[in-house]
Amino acid sequence: MTCRFKIPPMPRIVIDTREQERNISQYEFSNSIRKKLDAGDYALEGYEKLITIERKTKEDAYNSLGNGRSRLRKEMERLLSYRFAAIVIECSLQSFLSPPPYSKLNPKSAINTLVAWSIQYSVHFKFCGNRKSAMAMTFSYLRHFWRLYNEGKLDYGAKQRILETVQTGNYRST
Repeated sequence: MTCRFKIPPMPRIVIDTREQERNISQYEFSNSIRKKLDAGDYALEGYEKLITIERKTKEDAYNSLGNGRSRLRKEMERLLSYRFAAIVIECSLQSFLSPPPYSKLNPKSAINTLVAWSIQYSVHFKFCGNRKSAMAMTFSYLRHFWRLYNEGKLDYGAKQRILETVQTGNYRST
């Protein structure tokens, strides 16, 4: 099926100012700006409240799930208000199952938390193998969101119901 209208050009990619330059310099998007984001590391200009992508190294993910757990949970709650939110992790699932040397977090606990939170907070976690693949996945998420958004194919109602459930604490269906 083809679109009945031409999709406008994708807006510039916003890169959070707190995202360290050394982490992005070799994968910098050609059409991007640096700006403080409320959540995540990457978004689309003008749509910063609709889509966000957070990028994490394996070490950062383990730290966030361990010592930074309460901060990460608050971040997950903030992500509920977005139409699309994802966390791309710069390692494979197989690699993730071998924790960093300093971490005391059991890998099984880390994976179970990611799975539970992806369901509870409707956030997509994607293991990308390496930094280059994570950046490619980030761009792909942004591009496809833009296309689907402009085609009117995003269901915001389901996300709103999840957000209301979390805000009210009423997890039982009636």
